[in-house]
Amino acid sequence: MKPLLVTMGDAAGIGPEIIARAFQAGELADAVVVGDPAVLRRAGSPMTAVVDTPADLADVPPGCLPLWVPAGLPEGLALLPQGQVDARNGAAAARCIEAAVRLVQAGQGAGIVTAPVHKEALAAAGVPYPGHTEMLQALAAAPGGPLPPVRMMLANDELRVVLVTIHQSLRRAIDEVTFDAVLQTLRIAQRAAAAWSDTPPRIAVAGLNPHAGEGGLFGDEEIRIIGPAVRAAVAEGLNASGPYAPDTVFMRARRGEFDLVVAMTHDHGLIPVKYLGVEQGVNVTLGLPFVRTSPDHGTAFDIAGRGRADPASLVAALRMARRLVQAAPPR
Repeated sequence: MKPLLVTMGDAAGIGPEIIARAFQAGELADAVVVGDPAVLRRAGSPMTAVVDTPADLADVPPGCLPLWVPAGLPEGLALLPQGQVDARNGAAAARCIEAAVRLVQAGQGAGIVTAPVHKEALAAAGVPYPGHTEMLQALAAAPGGPLPPVRMMLANDELRVVLVTIHQSLRRAIDEVTFDAVLQTLRIAQRAAAAWSDTPPRIAVAGLNPHAGEGGLFGDEEIRIIGPAVRAAVAEGLNASGPYAPDTVFMRARRGEFDLVVAMTHDHGLIPVKYLGVEQGVNVTLGLPFVRTSPDHGTAFDIAGRGRADPASLVAALRMARRLVQAAPPR
């Protein structure tokens, strides 16, 4: 089996540290880290083994962290202070992501697990994407071709949520809740569900407005947009229903009434999942031509370098990536 590729994330955050801890716990036996050797050593990996290609994983001595180093990383990353935004760290994080995608596209990796990046550092480096999802979407597109439709899913053992809109202002996100966007999200969620279930998923659709608009009293997006998209999905054979009041639908899904929830905006969908605990949460990008997962937390600059970072969400992301790779059809 080809190795998973784990990008180191922002060098000033907890990404390198949780990678080192996951390796020490034996969770990276089938993975190669894409990053900077000095940064990983600072984070607690005493021995690293730089490989020429991910296929060389089998030749790495026991106890050594397998590492593939992209060309063009800024120098001296391990000398930069932790817990602070720096354009050089943003540039390095982006370079690792780009390199990991190219390796997977070349057939040298099974999938990608990304450690957290810092959006301000990416912006300071001139990276034209607000986060992982948008960057991976652009990198996955064929040269000169359209962007593949992708969606963010956050999942743990109790709840799975797929988002219609992600990293944008709430005012703009509301404008982007369209019939086509909702229907496309339902289709993507349906296809992705084949990776974890042999039966069609029961998809609940959360409304946008309080009480799902209360029949138009608190907004009519449910009547004009969301409801018609749900009915169109049902006509295509999807087991979708709603829109439901967003303040109760997540509780209903957690109790087993639904297999996943489609939410209209970032915070509508992610707050319930994260409230259940970031330790087991996994961010999955649906719609890419390769597997990509990530911890559901950020760079945690406030604790970076203090030995307090918990690798549990990264471990969950690694395990989820393995399951998705095994379930994916051959390419």
